Amino acid sequence: MLIKSSHEDIQTPTGLMRTYIHQPILDKKFPTILFYSEIFQQTGPIERAAKIVASHGYNVLVPEVFHELNPIGTVLGYDDAGRDKGNADKSQKDIESYDSDNQSLIDWVEKQSWHNGNIGAMGFCIGGHLAFRAALNSKVKATACFYATDLHTKTIPNKPGQHSMERLDDIKGQLLMIWGKQDNHVPTESLSNIREQLLNTDIIFDWHEFNAQHAFMRDEGERYDAELASLCYQLSFRFFSRNFI
Repeated sequence: MLIKSSHEDIQTPTGLMRTYIHQPILDKKFPTILFYSEIFQQTGPIERAAKIVASHGYNVLVPEVFHELNPIGTVLGYDDAGRDKGNADKSQKDIESYDSDNQSLIDWVEKQSWHNGNIGAMGFCIGGHLAFRAALNSKVKATACFYATDLHTKTIPNKPGQHSMERLDDIKGQLLMIWGKQDNHVPTESLSNIREQLLNTDIIFDWHEFNAQHAFMRDEGERYDAELASLCYQLSFRFFSRNFI
């Protein structure tokens, strides 16, 4: 369906957070997806991915994940400088700030006339982890995590007991976990450990491993797998639709 795009600067406890909004133009209520970017924020590939999701009948919100650390509107390049800056931001932002960001997004969404009451989350790379983090909020019914980084590490600054994998009991919705077997950011042993920890909970989750590299959903660069990306979008749409009944 046809979509429209806009942005909103949402107040959070740690400052204004520019949030890009992509949604159907139809005058009716739709579910809302909190879409979390890579460390580079809303790049062209992330914007196009968000628009694909929106065109399937979702309000899609893309927040600037490091809004406290950059001027509003910052987009980092897919180069060494952008990677270094994004990783520095990741190591500087306290993990609990993501929780307050999530709550601010949800509070704002629930006041909008176009929202139908269903909230999901989705993200790529560090955004996959941030989507997983959003799932700690009981308002989030379904979360699709694509090659989520740092679930197996302490890279993101944490306080005792605050790492995402230490708070699995807070997840009340369902998870869709998608990984690339050739992803050098998440070793095979670590991938198995994440799955084993989820199996030891009551969380309902789907788990898919594909022959793909890290960032295979990003439609720029040599790692992009268009056929697999199409399949994974469809997995996500079916996953969301069955949770938003």
